[in-house]
Amino acid sequence: MSKQILMLVGDYAEDYETMVPFQFLTGLGYSVHAVCPDKKAGDSIATAIHDFEGEQTYSEKRGHNFAINYDFNAVNSADYIGLVIPGGRAPEYLRMNARVLEIVQEFDAAKKPIAAVCHGAQILAAANVLQGRTCSAYPACAAEVKLAGGHYAEIAVTEAVTDGHLVTAPAWPAHPAWMAQYVKALGASIQI
Repeated sequence: MSKQILMLVGDYAEDYETMVPFQFLTGLGYSVHAVCPDKKAGDSIATAIHDFEGEQTYSEKRGHNFAINYDFNAVNSADYIGLVIPGGRAPEYLRMNARVLEIVQEFDAAKKPIAAVCHGAQILAAANVLQGRTCSAYPACAAEVKLAGGHYAEIAVTEAVTDGHLVTAPAWPAHPAWMAQYVKALGASIQI
C-alpha cells in the first residue's frame, strides 16, 4: 500500500501547521506531497506565523518560504492514504477552488484519514463533509463548522479530537495530540 500523504497548502498557510506535520510525517517514512493550486513542484508559498500574545485573536508575522514538491494538477486522490490541511489564511481562498473541494470530498468518501487544524475547518465546511461530525478548529471558525452541520468541539488549544477518519485541532499548540491521533488514524503506531 502507498505511504503517500497529500498536504493542501497556499500562501499564508500557518508556518508551524505546515512545516511541523510535513517534517514529522516525512520523518516517520511517509512521502508527503505538498501541493497548491496554480503552483508546480519547485515553486514556493509564503507562510505566516500566528501567535497568541494576549489580544482577542492571534497576531500574524511573515513566516518562511515553504517549497511545493508536487504538481497540484497531477493529484490523484487514489494515490494517497491520507490528507493534511494546515490552517492560517490560506483556507480562506483555497475553499473557493473547486478541485480543492473535490479532493477533500474524494478523501472523505473513501474514508481516508483527514487531518485539519485551525482554519483548515473552513475547507472542510466548504467541501460539505462536516454534517453530523465533531470538528475542532480555531474558535473563529466555530460558526462555519456549525453552519456546515458539524458539532464544534470546544477543546483546549493543546488538544485534538478524532471523529471517524477526521482528526482536527484548534491550533499549532495541539501538534502532539493532533499528530498522534492522525498517525493512529493512518493505522500506524509509534513505539519507544
